[in-house]
Amino acid sequence: MSSELQISPAIHDPQGQEKQQQAAGVGILLQIMMLVLSFVLGHVLRRHKFYYLPEASASLLIGLIVGGLANISNTETSIRTWFNFHDEFFFLFLLPPIIFQSGFSLQPKPFFSNFGAIVTFSVLGTFVASMVTGLLVYLGGLMFLMYRLPLVECLMFGSLISATDPVTVLSIFQELGSDVNLYALVFGESVLNDAMAISLYRTMSLVRSHSSGQNFFMVIVRFLETFVGSMSAGVGVGFTSALLFKYAGLDVDNLQNLECCLFVLFPYFSYMLAEGLSLSGIVSILFTGIVMKHYTYSNLSANSQRFVSAFFHLISSLAETFVFIYMGFDIAMEKHSWSHLGFIFFSILFIVIARAANVFGCGYLVNLARPAHRKIPMTHQKALWYSGLRGAMAFALALQSVHDLPEGHGQTIFTATTAIVVLTVLLIGGSTGTMLEALEVVGDSHDTSLGDGFEVVNSRYMTSYDDEDTPSGSGFRTKLREFHKSAASFTELDKNYLTPFFTSNNGDYDDEDNIEQHHEERIPFTRRGNLNNRG
Repeated sequence: MSSELQISPAIHDPQGQEKQQQAAGVGILLQIMMLVLSFVLGHVLRRHKFYYLPEASASLLIGLIVGGLANISNTETSIRTWFNFHDEFFFLFLLPPIIFQSGFSLQPKPFFSNFGAIVTFSVLGTFVASMVTGLLVYLGGLMFLMYRLPLVECLMFGSLISATDPVTVLSIFQELGSDVNLYALVFGESVLNDAMAISLYRTMSLVRSHSSGQNFFMVIVRFLETFVGSMSAGVGVGFTSALLFKYAGLDVDNLQNLECCLFVLFPYFSYMLAEGLSLSGIVSILFTGIVMKHYTYSNLSANSQRFVSAFFHLISSLAETFVFIYMGFDIAMEKHSWSHLGFIFFSILFIVIARAANVFGCGYLVNLARPAHRKIPMTHQKALWYSGLRGAMAFALALQSVHDLPEGHGQTIFTATTAIVVLTVLLIGGSTGTMLEALEVVGDSHDTSLGDGFEVVNSRYMTSYDDEDTPSGSGFRTKLREFHKSAASFTELDKNYLTPFFTSNNGDYDDEDNIEQHHEERIPFTRRGNLNNRG
């Protein structure tokens, strides 16, 4: 009934409908112009090796400037509505291609040879960072240092603000080159971190709405149900797609369009399946991307492989750039609650502490299980700590909290998150290059580090690690070593059983080795120049 009332004026008022269409055209035109400007500006900045303003920061800045001008000029409401940051639009249309491309572009051997460390940082570390941030914010409220929030809402804030976005760091790694071990850790942690943060936030939101009958144990159980269920859904869809493309006989020239269309639809099928089952679509589509790249991709024809790789890279690049523009514009247009500056200041301090507890605590645990030549150096841990910028995921979850939490509480969290995102993306993002150079983890000075273990990221390395004859030191360290041995066993299981069953490779890794070798050679090849030589 209400929809009929909303539609009927547009039907009986052709002039009003025409005005709305014109406003929509102007709004979309402005968005396209900002996208073009962002890509051109990013190219110019990269070409002149100006790393003080990364591409993500430039996109956010463009959105902030245009949004501020629109706010000052009293732009028509009908045009401004096209720039409002809708969390549904973000989660349903912008985020899925970005997350899928993250999983799809993972290099299997660097990722899985560091799988134990990546899972430790992204799952255990994100959980630790969320709890530390939430508890410190709660204690700060009790001590009257900042605006006081209930414990569950503090944990929701800790969950959403623990979502990192190291796009700036990764872009500098690609431009200047880095140790591929560090690159895999930063990239792998960022991929799984978003999924973990969303799962934690939704679990805490559910606990808040059913607070009377929940205890801590049930919270953990609910989180594991969501995360494991979503991961299983994504892996299941990925394996199904691999079998379909293996036996359907689509890898012929006249069926290339059908082959590409089906491949493109499977990720969204995975996402919507998880959402329909009240699970996390982000977790599901991430693991669908990993499985489809490892198994389904090799069942495609050569032309289809080239097309889907280019297609998903294009879509994710557009979505990622648009997200930062979209976010900057909305930050400038939204009403913010700046009455609690103490909450913002102490939140920034607390997330720095929580990030340190995450990285250095998990780094210590990982190093307990690694032989001497494979330990994560302190410089890499500092780079990983510094790369924990906050971005679009934290902003979108904070915007959602405005609707999930009582009036005033959600607005305070949203304002604090906005300030943290702008500060980290613009200020810390701009100083990232200098910081990474000071740590000597990028540039020509670090070329020789590739020989320390990570260049041999294949099953042979995993086997040699199994045979490492070092004293365990403790029962706990022995258990950690057994976990790494199980990772080696998974590599053998994949090579001997999963790959022959789901692909037509029959366990032949030669093609993948060539791809991996090209990837490992590409990173040192890009190390031309030094940050000291910025124009």
